[in-house]
Amino acid sequence: MSGEVDFAPEALQGFLDDRFGAAEVFTLDRISGGQSNPTYFVTHGSRDMVLRKQPNGPILRGAHAVDREYRVLAALHPTGVPVPEPVLYHDDPGLLGTPFYLMARVEGRVFADGALSEADPAERHALWMGLADAMAEMHKVRPEAVGLGDFGKPGNYFERQIGRWGRQWEASETEGIPELDRLLDWLKANLPEDDGAVSLAHGDYRMGNVLFHPTEPRVVAILDWELSTLGHPLADLGYCCMAWHTAPDEYGGLLGLDLDAEGLPQEDAFVARYMQQMPDSAPLLPFHEAFALFRFAVIWVGIADRVRQGTAAGHAGTDPAQLAKRFAIRGLEVIDGGHGG
Repeated sequence: MSGEVDFAPEALQGFLDDRFGAAEVFTLDRISGGQSNPTYFVTHGSRDMVLRKQPNGPILRGAHAVDREYRVLAALHPTGVPVPEPVLYHDDPGLLGTPFYLMARVEGRVFADGALSEADPAERHALWMGLADAMAEMHKVRPEAVGLGDFGKPGNYFERQIGRWGRQWEASETEGIPELDRLLDWLKANLPEDDGAVSLAHGDYRMGNVLFHPTEPRVVAILDWELSTLGHPLADLGYCCMAWHTAPDEYGGLLGLDLDAEGLPQEDAFVARYMQQMPDSAPLLPFHEAFALFRFAVIWVGIADRVRQGTAAGHAGTDPAQLAKRFAIRGLEVIDGGHGG
């Protein structure tokens, strides 16, 4: 065993022995990252799997919804959208302390930052195009065709989301961030008319949440579906495009880098790659990118609140409240035309 294990390993081993037959080999390793839902590599006999569970202790209603994650994997895996193969979901918390699920382990590469610093510069452009391709494949799936027609409320997605995140910001104990107030006011005043587009929205679709093929620039697994729901496809695209509007020290963005020298695409090229596969899509507007930055700023406000309350660990070298302010400023720059790809 390696890493901090928050349940009794022998309980899992016995469960797997009962389910799949006794095995001489059993290993369990906690994966760093995935702070929200504890995640482990599990080997049982010849099976290499990943376990995702809820954190121990009280949780917010609707948070850490591993059942929803598993439901998405089960729905999407037969379609060819790159997701890990689901193995099983166990809803009884009596075994490991919380519900959990198992999925097949997929071999691949994870890149922590948008600059792809660990990748060959000659491959970086193609990796970003692969990220666009996988997003389009995900959005092409009709939710009702795969049993996800009731996975969220269809329609008026941005109006509902602005209301939700706006209320969360207004309820926060974090000191006033006037830039965030201004950004919220702008979004309310510039809400585009709902065009009826509905897709499965990942909610956290970015470079760090996919696995790439070990040697090819294509996504082999989209990970971390905790925030997924029915939503507008341009929400995911706008969120992914935050990379071009945030700096490397702002959660691994690209702003300020010499993109051509680094082998990285311009934002227009990334958006065009996606749009080539989604010909009926409405255009990506500054609104969509500003909304993504607003939402991400409020997420960091929430992290700052929980750190202050002692219910979340701080992120090394980062002040969540300051990051929230910086993302709000980046959102204002988008609507003021200050930066872009």
